[in-house]
Amino acid sequence: MPLIALTGGIASGKSTIASRLAEHGAIVVDADAIVRDVQTAGSPVLRSIEQAFGRDVIRADGELDRAALGTRVFGDSEALQTLNGIVHPAVRTESERRFREALSENPQALVVYDVPLLAETRADDPWDLIVVADAPAELRVARMVELRGMDEEDARRRIAAQISDEQRRALADVVIDTSRTLGETRDQVDALWLRLAEE
Repeated sequence: MPLIALTGGIASGKSTIASRLAEHGAIVVDADAIVRDVQTAGSPVLRSIEQAFGRDVIRADGELDRAALGTRVFGDSEALQTLNGIVHPAVRTESERRFREALSENPQALVVYDVPLLAETRADDPWDLIVVADAPAELRVARMVELRGMDEEDARRRIAAQISDEQRRALADVVIDTSRTLGETRDQVDALWLRLAEE
C-alpha cells in the first residue's frame, strides 16, 4: 500500500480528510503532532531553540512558549529560516521513523502523512500520492473566524503567509474539494480509498 502525503492550507479541511482515511483503516502520521513531540521540555530541539531565540521563548515549566516564539518569527524571514533549520530535520527523522514503524507492524498499511508544509519542506520526497485539501481562501477565512474564534485580519495574514493554493494544487495527484458539505467531502475521500484499495 502506498505512502500518501496529505496537505492543504490552513482551515482547508485536511483534518476531516485524515479522519475519514483513518476510519477506513489508514495509519495517519501527523506532522503538527511530531513538531510538538520533538519540542518537549529538555529535548535537543528545544535547547537549540532556546540558544537561537533566548530564554523568553521558554515557559516557567520548561516547555516552549509557542505564542512568544510565533511573535518572534512571524514576518521575520531570517528568524523563520533559523527556526525551520532547527525543527525540520528533527521532524523529518521522526516522521520517517514512524513510517517505518507503521509499515513494519503492517506491510499492507496505507500510511498518510498529514503535513501542512509539504510544498515548503518535502515536496520532492518519494510519495506514492499527494492529496491536496482545497477550499477558496474566503471560505477558509470564514472557518477560522467562526470555528476557531480568530480575528478576520489575523486569519487573512495567516493565509497570506502560506504558499498559494495554485502552488499547492500544482503538486497534487488528487485534489479533494472541501468547499461543499461534509458529506460531499467524505464521499470524495471514500472514492479515493476505493481507488487505492484496488491498486
